[in-house]
Amino acid sequence: MSVLARSVGNAFRNKVRSAAVVAVLAVAIGLALAMLVANQAVGAKVQELNASVGTVLTVNPAGGQGFEGGGEPLTPAQAARAAGVPNVTAVVGTKALRLRNATEAAAQTAAGQTGGPGGGFGGPGGQSATLTTSLTAAVDAGTLGNRNQETGTTGATGTTQPVRSLPITATGIGAEVDSTGKALELTEGTGLGDYTVSSTKALLGTTLAEKNNLAVGSTFTINSTTFTVAGLFDAGTAFGNNALYVTLPAAQALAELPDELSTMIVTVNSMENVDAAKSALQEALGSDKADVTQGQRNLETAVSSLDSVKNISFVAFVAALGTAGLIILLIMVMLVRERRREIGVLKAIGARNRTIGLQFVLEALVLVALGSAVGAAIASFASGGIASALVSSNTSTTAVAGRGAGVPGGTGFPGGGAGLPGGGVPGGGPLGGASQLLTSVTASASPGVIAAGIAAVFGVAIIGALVPALLTARIRPIEVLRGE
Repeated sequence: MSVLARSVGNAFRNKVRSAAVVAVLAVAIGLALAMLVANQAVGAKVQELNASVGTVLTVNPAGGQGFEGGGEPLTPAQAARAAGVPNVTAVVGTKALRLRNATEAAAQTAAGQTGGPGGGFGGPGGQSATLTTSLTAAVDAGTLGNRNQETGTTGATGTTQPVRSLPITATGIGAEVDSTGKALELTEGTGLGDYTVSSTKALLGTTLAEKNNLAVGSTFTINSTTFTVAGLFDAGTAFGNNALYVTLPAAQALAELPDELSTMIVTVNSMENVDAAKSALQEALGSDKADVTQGQRNLETAVSSLDSVKNISFVAFVAALGTAGLIILLIMVMLVRERRREIGVLKAIGARNRTIGLQFVLEALVLVALGSAVGAAIASFASGGIASALVSSNTSTTAVAGRGAGVPGGTGFPGGGAGLPGGGVPGGGPLGGASQLLTSVTASASPGVIAAGIAAVFGVAIIGALVPALLTARIRPIEVLRGE
């Protein structure tokens, strides 16, 4: 009989004990794998935050924000200066537009009515005229929208102004990124290609496209220009999906302001350099020309909280792994003692120490393999809950510490948006947008992570089984047979 076959048979010699050992190992291994999955998920989220939201600065005209305030517009020359600041890796210029439904705008003009706060004929951001579109807004005005647009009030002509639809947010962008500097998440279609050249392609929010019965390849108009839908995106909010993107030169041409920018999104190479880069940007652009803000200033506290979760999950993984190794060690020591006579007989008939030791190691690995199979199933179900519990507890602590910080006023459209469709990073909570980003940690037991964890388990199991396997070398056949 081969060593492997004998090892498998010995593993099931006492079925009740083997089942108990496998059950205990499954719990330890399952916990270890779940902690490893949680560790990987939190680590990935930390990298995501460090590489995107936490390293993004927004530059607005000094005294202006979105469609409000005053001051002088930003220019491409300022964007070039910003790109030359140390530790700055990317500068993306934007041009914000507001679009009114063409039919509605024509009716208002015929009635001699001017636009209200929702988008008057003076044009947002210093535009020469209101831009019109064939699109209809995907969001109903509701109580807030009607209140903001002064719907129902008596105008200069003595007539009651009718209900008007909300404006549609359009943004010219110099790269395929959203307001946090992250790549746009397209649900259908493709991007706009070269975002630095004028194009008649556009990206629409999913609800805006649905409202207007548009799909990839459909067309619509802005003023007299026909645009083709190249792709659809999901910003995750109703406001964000009532929006569209075009290339920066296309938006500047529509606004008839070819050398103006509404905002600049500046990406810094690491969180550690954000403060220095912010100061350098402010100095390079001038405090009287530009306001530099960091929408997630308190994100460092949030990332620190996630780092704590990562460390806790790693310590728990090591502890569970060590527990599995200790179980194997104790079980195999017990088996060696039980089988002293068997080991002595094997040696007496010529079996070598190496062969006998290998038999015990393989027997231990059979038990570990069974425990790993069950443990992997446990981890696949438990890892998400464990990660959420760890993150929630630490996020709650961080939220209490950071209560009242919030996102400082927002950095884009009125109401605290970030200058792009979607309203930027969500604010309003103790951690601003960080709270939503922290609770969005998703732990999935990917095959790669599970395989790495099981490999570590087998490594520990081999070490745990080697010690009792080496004890077999100290058993002398003459002593065992003399005692019979």
